[in-house]
Amino acid sequence: MNVYKALRPLFFCLPAELSHHLALKSLVLAHQLGLLKFLRKKPELDPVKVMGLDFPNRVGLAAGLDKNGDYIDALAQLGFGFIEIGTVTPRPQSGNPKPRLFRLERADAIINRMGFNNKGVAHLVAQVKKSSYNGILGINIGKNFDTPLDSATEDYINALRQVYEFASYVTINISSPNTKNLRELQQDSALRSLLIALKAEQTSLKATHHRYVPLAVKIAPDLSSEEIKHIAELLVEHSLDGVIATNTTVDRRGVEALFNGQESGGLSGAPLTIQATQVIQQLVRHLPEGYPIIGVGGIMKPDDALEKLSAGALLVQLYSGLVFHGPSLITQSISAIGQRFNPNP
Repeated sequence: MNVYKALRPLFFCLPAELSHHLALKSLVLAHQLGLLKFLRKKPELDPVKVMGLDFPNRVGLAAGLDKNGDYIDALAQLGFGFIEIGTVTPRPQSGNPKPRLFRLERADAIINRMGFNNKGVAHLVAQVKKSSYNGILGINIGKNFDTPLDSATEDYINALRQVYEFASYVTINISSPNTKNLRELQQDSALRSLLIALKAEQTSLKATHHRYVPLAVKIAPDLSSEEIKHIAELLVEHSLDGVIATNTTVDRRGVEALFNGQESGGLSGAPLTIQATQVIQQLVRHLPEGYPIIGVGGIMKPDDALEKLSAGALLVQLYSGLVFHGPSLITQSISAIGQRFNPNP
C-alpha cells in the first residue's frame, strides 16, 4: 500500500499515541469512502483450521491496536485472516500517564506502557454488536489495574462471561508488563488456579450459549526455559485450546543506547523477533504435536512470519510491523506463506 509510505513521514512527525489515533481515524474515513478496496491487493486464500475454527488465512491482527473494538470493520478490509481486539478489562480505566508510547525508529521498535487503557468490556461488546464483520474475532481480556492479584480470577471470569457470546476465541492476557504484578499470574499456583476457574466457566458458558469458544493464553517472552516448560504442561493438563507467544519484552539489549531506549514498558518490533521465535520453539518441545500456537512478536517482513510458522506456530499476528511498514505487510505475508506452505493449491 504505497499510500501508507507517503503518509508515514506525517504520522512519524507526531507524538506516537496521537499518530496512532490519527492513523486509525484515517483508516475509518477511507473505509467509509469505499477507498480501501482500491488501496490494497486482494489477499490470496490460504485456509487453515486451528482451535476448531476455519481461518481464511494465517495472518491476523494482534491485540492492542484496537483495544475497544472501535475500528473492526475498517481493519477487516485490510485482508487479515482474523482480528483480535482488546485488551479489555471489566471496568473502564484510563491507563498509565502520558507519554506512554514511544517509537525507536532506528531499531524498528516501539516501547509502550499503556496500562490496559480501555473503555471497559460493556463498550467493547456494544461495538462488536454494531460491527458488520463476520470473520474470526478474538477478544483479549485482562484484569483491572486496581484489582488485587488474589482477586484477578474474578475479573477474568467477569470479562469472559460478557464477551463469550460474541467472540470466536478469547485470549487470557497474563503477560503485559504494564499492569503491576500481572506477570505473576504466569507462575505455578496462580496460573493453575486461574486455568481451573476459566475452564469451569468455559464449560458452563458452552452449555448456556450452545457453542464452544476456545481459550488461548498469551505469555511473555521473558520466561525461563523451565517456566515455559511448566506453562506448557499446565496448558495441556487443563485443556487450554491455544497459546499466543509472545507479548512485549522488558529486555532492552540492543536498544538501551537509542533515543527513548530506556523508557519503561514493553518493547516490541524488530528487537523481539528472535526472542519470540525462540519461545515458540521451546513450547513446541513440550506441547503435543499440532498444539495451536499463535506466533507474534517482531514480524516486520514476510520472512519473519515464515520463521514463526517454521518454528511451530500455526497462525501469526502483526502489530509493530504495520506501524513501520504499513498494511502491505499483511498481503505480502499471506502471499509468502501461501507459496511456502501451499505451493500447489
